[in-house]
Amino acid sequence: MLPEPILWTEEGLSLLDQRKLPFAVERILCGDVESIAEAIEKMVVRGAPAIGVAAAYGMALAAREGVSCYAASKRLAATRPTAVNLFWALRQMEKVFTEGEGDPFLRLLAEARRIHDEDIACNRSLGRHGQSLLPGDATVITHCNAGALATGGYGTALGVFRAAREAGKRVTVFADETRPRLQGARLTAWELVEDGFDVTVITDGMSGALMQTRPVHAVIVGADRIAANGDTANKIGTYNLAVVAARHHVPFYVAAPLSTVDMSLPDGKAIPIEERDGDEVRAVAGADVLPPSIAVWNPAFDVTPAELVTAIVTERGVLRPPYGPALASLFGGGGVAGKGASS
Repeated sequence: MLPEPILWTEEGLSLLDQRKLPFAVERILCGDVESIAEAIEKMVVRGAPAIGVAAAYGMALAAREGVSCYAASKRLAATRPTAVNLFWALRQMEKVFTEGEGDPFLRLLAEARRIHDEDIACNRSLGRHGQSLLPGDATVITHCNAGALATGGYGTALGVFRAAREAGKRVTVFADETRPRLQGARLTAWELVEDGFDVTVITDGMSGALMQTRPVHAVIVGADRIAANGDTANKIGTYNLAVVAARHHVPFYVAAPLSTVDMSLPDGKAIPIEERDGDEVRAVAGADVLPPSIAVWNPAFDVTPAELVTAIVTERGVLRPPYGPALASLFGGGGVAGKGASS
């Protein structure tokens, strides 16, 4: 059984340290807003929904410390620029702070817990919708980690796999290793093995050969931000996988809650892409493979055009192209960034 990735305690927020997996299962206790901000920046906790949940608890801790709500929100907003769930959660917490009465810490803690619980419920609903896309005996490819570790629990893309198994289907998973931080190899493979799935790790460059030599029924990935037209930002390498899937006529599905949709952005060109330290590429598992003198470009995400996305799976159902009207219908005509229903 997987340990809880995010767990509230009276001492503060206990986070499963995802930097140490799969060889060590350790937790970090964050007792103030600054420690949560650093945990997000250093990727102790990662994945768009999980970042949003952790930030919500960070706002509650700020209230307990007596730190200004807006100062806390500004600090947390500066941690990771691409994951829109973070900014949605901060807006929700600011609203509760300004509009409520009584002890601000208790109000904000209750809201953080609600966001956390709702995320898990949303993922389960998303999984039930998504599993209908898979045959009874399915071979799938996924990229990065869009499981319980990246969310409040259960998962988005991996939640589809879990729901399919709960429906009596057999799911065989090939997990891209996901360079440079190896979230697929370190996290997805570990999470799925712990949950009893048949999983095999492949390097990011092997997906084409896999599709060329054996049946693959679907590619299912998560998302960090989805623009109003369906363009999707996800972990670097997702776009490559989508192109290869299109070449081999393999359906490419994006599984994400509506809190990942940013209706304020018309298309993927407007999505801010985080660039990280080049040292992440210069080393593999702590061993240097490049000298510091060699330049490195290290974007953390790329954007997959909507035309390469077969369907977007949400807690409200499966959306098909054209995504502009489909997404707008769930947001009352569009124009509102972030949350559209429950996530």
